[in-house]
Amino acid sequence: MAVKCSIVVRAYNEEKHIGQLLEGIKQQTLKEREVILVDSGSTDATVKIAEKYGVKIVKIKKEEFTFGRSLNRGVEAAKGEFIINISAHCYPVYPDWLEQLTKPFEDSKIAVSYGKQRGGEENHYSEHQWFKNYFPDEPQPRQVNPYTHNANAAIRRELWKEHNYSERLTGLEDLEWSSWAVAQGYFAAYVPEAEAIHKHSETLSQVHNRYLREAIAMKQILPKSKFSLWNFFRLSTTKTFSDLRNALKDNVFWKEIFNIIGFRVVQYWGTYRGYNYSGVVDSDLHQGFYYPPEFLSEKKAASREVAPINYEEGDQE
Repeated sequence: MAVKCSIVVRAYNEEKHIGQLLEGIKQQTLKEREVILVDSGSTDATVKIAEKYGVKIVKIKKEEFTFGRSLNRGVEAAKGEFIINISAHCYPVYPDWLEQLTKPFEDSKIAVSYGKQRGGEENHYSEHQWFKNYFPDEPQPRQVNPYTHNANAAIRRELWKEHNYSERLTGLEDLEWSSWAVAQGYFAAYVPEAEAIHKHSETLSQVHNRYLREAIAMKQILPKSKFSLWNFFRLSTTKTFSDLRNALKDNVFWKEIFNIIGFRVVQYWGTYRGYNYSGVVDSDLHQGFYYPPEFLSEKKAASREVAPINYEEGDQE
């Protein structure tokens, strides 16, 4: 069977989530596919679960790891015309997820497509607000802005051959790649129908760590960009009040008030520290981000005729 798309999954100790993702892929209507797991030294049952689903396993050593390098290793092993990037702690909502995510490539000027993301029950309240802001319900067939997100995205493999993912960045390798593609005259496509649930069960320390590394990466991509203490105070304050207003509407104000304040403070403090980081971006820094001590305005959505995947019936080892 010819392979239309290759699904690349980066993973490190994801036994809690990987089965649900692979079950969702198994139930996809697009069958001309393969799955490649790029494992970064998992010590749990991640690889064992993946093997039960017939997944191709690619291993990368801890000392070699960068976010971009792990993706490149996966793409190197791929056969598909299109590369699907999805996080190990995500899973598709609908069985036509792959069809919807690859449909924009009928337009020869689309280099990358990305789908809607929503959080799981364990995500912070403020992150749910972030998802709604960055992944709205309206499609963008030819998006000029290079913003995309590799937790749920697809690219043309032929274009990847021209420009691999950056292996020096501490994150945002998706933004760097899509920025290159837009500079070549291509477009990005946002497809809300290609929806995935993105689970984050993070402590506030891990939230800080995530935004720190992304800010370091943004500074690598845009060396002249700045984020001042004034930006920290302004954004942490305005976003906190915005979240609190939404929490009041959702009748969870008192339940979420301290979590909202904590999330927004560490989010923008991590961003401030990342933009002002003056250390060396080396292998130790990359490993520190990926191998942490403990782990790692709303609009009405359009209705869909496709029934969601029933994960209760699947075999999620």
